[in-house]
Amino acid sequence: MHFLTRRPRRLRRSETIRRMMRETTLQVDDLIMPLFVVHGTGIRQEIAPMPGNYRLSVDQLTKEVKEIAALGIPAVILFGIPEHKDAYGSEAYAKDGIIQQAVRAIKDSVTDLLVITDTCLCEYTSHGHCGVVEHGSVKNDPTIELLAKAAVSQAEAGADMIAPSDMMDGRVAAIREALDTDGFEEVAIMAYAAKYASSFYGPFREAAKATPQFGDRRSYQMDPANAAEALREVAMDIEEGADIVMVKPALAYLDVVWRIRTEFDVPVAAFNVSGEFAMVKAAARLGWLEDERVMSEILTAIKRAGADLILTYFAKDAARLLRRNE
Repeated sequence: MHFLTRRPRRLRRSETIRRMMRETTLQVDDLIMPLFVVHGTGIRQEIAPMPGNYRLSVDQLTKEVKEIAALGIPAVILFGIPEHKDAYGSEAYAKDGIIQQAVRAIKDSVTDLLVITDTCLCEYTSHGHCGVVEHGSVKNDPTIELLAKAAVSQAEAGADMIAPSDMMDGRVAAIREALDTDGFEEVAIMAYAAKYASSFYGPFREAAKATPQFGDRRSYQMDPANAAEALREVAMDIEEGADIVMVKPALAYLDVVWRIRTEFDVPVAAFNVSGEFAMVKAAARLGWLEDERVMSEILTAIKRAGADLILTYFAKDAARLLRRNE
């Protein structure tokens, strides 16, 4: 009888040896938790399609970030929901804007948590688009002037990292110049470098109340069919001064994450977005899958594809699971 000399199953026979042979390891330091902040007090409103995630007033936000820090999660990214919106998204760069208040409150309560601010206008504009609209068209250059203004305002409040998510051409260079001019040379930029016009953003738009009031965002966000274009976008953002580049969404674009990882020697982030999170939670609620195992598989796949950092609504759940498995 002929016997195989190579038996890969030998290295799978127990949890201990599987752990020793594991090529990709998810760590809590890989995770960034997104948070939504609103005006008011005592507000902790669960977002229906995103169970376990909330719209938080600043007083509730400080409690939340203490829990996040206690879990070992190193960073949060903030999305603001203003009381009043206008055509130019003026609260995005207001000294007392909701994000500016949130950053100051976090810095006063948790000193060692990295605070990243999403820098865009869509949550703040009455029309829901990511920039200045003139005659039904989103204008690039007037928009980047406001984005640079918002970035400086967020840095003044204490933000450690600015994350422009608008996909306007040249915004990273404008933001870098504005930050440096105002003495914020040490504030980093994590650019949404390859942000696709995706259908996976639906729950986020409900959470942030940022659905466009007309048209869509396909004239400035990327076509889902394109990957080579993502490499060009990333190259431009790096040249303009991005410290970290991001792919959004993650799951349908793991090939893009991998191509960026192999092409560029900079940190790569991927955003495991609201729709990806909501699908898992909805299926788990119906008993169709086991959410913790699927969560782990998804986050590991994102890291295996080449992401150094993962922005995910699973961050707290993943941190708890990783702690249990230590």
